[in-house]
Amino acid sequence: MIPSLRRKFNQRWTPAAYARFLALLEERSGVATQFRHSETPCFLPAPLIDRMARYGREMVQQLLADEQYQRDSLAAIPERYRVPNESAVPLFVQADFGLDAQHSPHLVEIQGFPSLYSYQPVMAECYREAYRLDAALAALPGGLPLDRYHALLGEAIVGAHDPANVILLEIDPERQKTRCDFMVTERLFGVRTVDVRAVRQRANRLWYQRDGQWTPVERIYNRVIVDELERRSIEMPFDFRDRLDVEWAGHPNWFFRLSKFSLPYLHHPAAPAAQFLDRVTRVDQPERYVLKPLYSFAGLGVVVGPTEEQIDAVPAARRGDYLLQERVDFAPLVETPAGPDKIEVRIMYLWQDEMRAVNTIVRMGRGTQMGVDHNKGFEWVGASAGFIAS
Repeated sequence: MIPSLRRKFNQRWTPAAYARFLALLEERSGVATQFRHSETPCFLPAPLIDRMARYGREMVQQLLADEQYQRDSLAAIPERYRVPNESAVPLFVQADFGLDAQHSPHLVEIQGFPSLYSYQPVMAECYREAYRLDAALAALPGGLPLDRYHALLGEAIVGAHDPANVILLEIDPERQKTRCDFMVTERLFGVRTVDVRAVRQRANRLWYQRDGQWTPVERIYNRVIVDELERRSIEMPFDFRDRLDVEWAGHPNWFFRLSKFSLPYLHHPAAPAAQFLDRVTRVDQPERYVLKPLYSFAGLGVVVGPTEEQIDAVPAARRGDYLLQERVDFAPLVETPAGPDKIEVRIMYLWQDEMRAVNTIVRMGRGTQMGVDHNKGFEWVGASAGFIAS
């Protein structure tokens, strides 16, 4: 998107440099990559990143000031997953944007759930080293230094606790595509990843085995996706509703409250119109919309440009769990040797003393969706990092 940097990169690119990039990723994350990484990073203008970061803040602040949204989103949390002692604001926020032909950002979705916070800087530095990129190119928004980023992230994940009493909670972590992030999180902060079924409850305390010793859990970096719990009928060894003596790094209620559920409540120039499917009586030109289940991840169940039959196939009892969102056609703006790519930029925030944009994730693709599972068989697509130039 910065033509001079793009041309220079494409001209200098070699398969050997890409192989070096992948080798560095595996070496520094400690595990073979489980998803496709693009052959290229993206070069993004600082004013564009600043604009997206501002839009994300504006939309979250608008939601939290909306009393109707506050009531409805609280009521939308399924009773069995309603966790006590909810934080006043989400600790982690992600806002995903696509770009049109005029380079204007449009919201794809927003979520109050953590992403690849530990891994993404590693990916960026592997790109930088493998391709010998200019050290002046920033990998973090707002000129944030990497050591300050790690300090903020450590504060968010560990808080004031001994890392031995903090766990990253996940389902079958050894099998997750995001295992690379878990490995880097442990290396940076000493926080182990624990399968949700391996935790034990005694009275109002949770425990896990660390080096053969039962160790109390005082804080949980929550990465459990409820949709996966439900799909796989996983039995929990503790009840989310119990008043446990534990802190949450990323309170679980925000998984539901700040999510696709939020989209119909947004009134912002960058937010496409959306409505709950059970409130839609007629759909003219359904190809102009996206049909989305509320709580799926990685694009699971999303239909871009659905037919009337696909919309009608959603059972009446489930229609309130789906959205129809106005479709925005993202432009292929990044020139690559394999052809032009579309990109989706995720602005990653930490909300401590303020809601601060601290990192980005970039997805590149030529399919109807940007997730790596929707761009199989292509090259110069997949997960990527953004380098920011003034």
